[in-house]
Amino acid sequence: MAQDASDPLFQFLLRMGDNTLVLGQNISDWCGKAPVLEEDIALANTALDLIGQTQMWLGLAGEVEGNGRSADDLAMLRDVWDFRNLLLVEQPNGDFGQTMMRQFLFDAWHVVMLDGLQASSDERVAAIAAKALKEATYHVERTSDTVIGLGDGTAESHRRMQAALDFLWPYVGEMFISDDIDSAAAAAGIAPDLTELRLKFDANISTVMAEATLAIPDSDFAHKGGKSGFQHSEHLGHMLTQMQWLQRAYPGAGW
Repeated sequence: MAQDASDPLFQFLLRMGDNTLVLGQNISDWCGKAPVLEEDIALANTALDLIGQTQMWLGLAGEVEGNGRSADDLAMLRDVWDFRNLLLVEQPNGDFGQTMMRQFLFDAWHVVMLDGLQASSDERVAAIAAKALKEATYHVERTSDTVIGLGDGTAESHRRMQAALDFLWPYVGEMFISDDIDSAAAAAGIAPDLTELRLKFDANISTVMAEATLAIPDSDFAHKGGKSGFQHSEHLGHMLTQMQWLQRAYPGAGW
């Protein structure tokens, strides 16, 4: 039986899948452009991990919805206003420092969310979370080391990392603002309580930023829209235009 579009499980799965899809697509732009070969390969692998997770989240979303839509349909055939990703993941890559700071902030959120989802009342969600957590744990270890190395590096690398943190920090608050979907998902045991996640997130962020000699801005989520006033960036529209071009130009095309 087809589910109502407002079903908390369906909407939660879209959020998880859209986060990894948009960030994976964003990171893939670094392929062949990273500062050194090792980072080029690492970023490409991170993007592949995230797209793989997208397949699981959106695949399950399609099953839950019950309207015959596949993960590919949900990824390629929705318009920009139908995407439910965090605003953080759609922010432009900027320089290498900004990309790594964005990735670290997402990774720090991702590991605590996935860890909590392992106890989900929905066994399918718990199974996906357990698998994705192994990749996310490696990601946050790598990005933590990179942020520390660049933040506590040269004067120029420190300046760029602080600028990246200042630019991206206003988007952090959205990760932990609970709306009706989050509340319903938590009440049903599908997802963890966001307040508890924030405490774990802040502890990790504080440790890494102290080692990186970077100053955390005083406040977050300042005039950035968010769940109560969702405002996608033009950059997301550009990304989706690139990503969805083939399926929209040649509906049903396959290899």
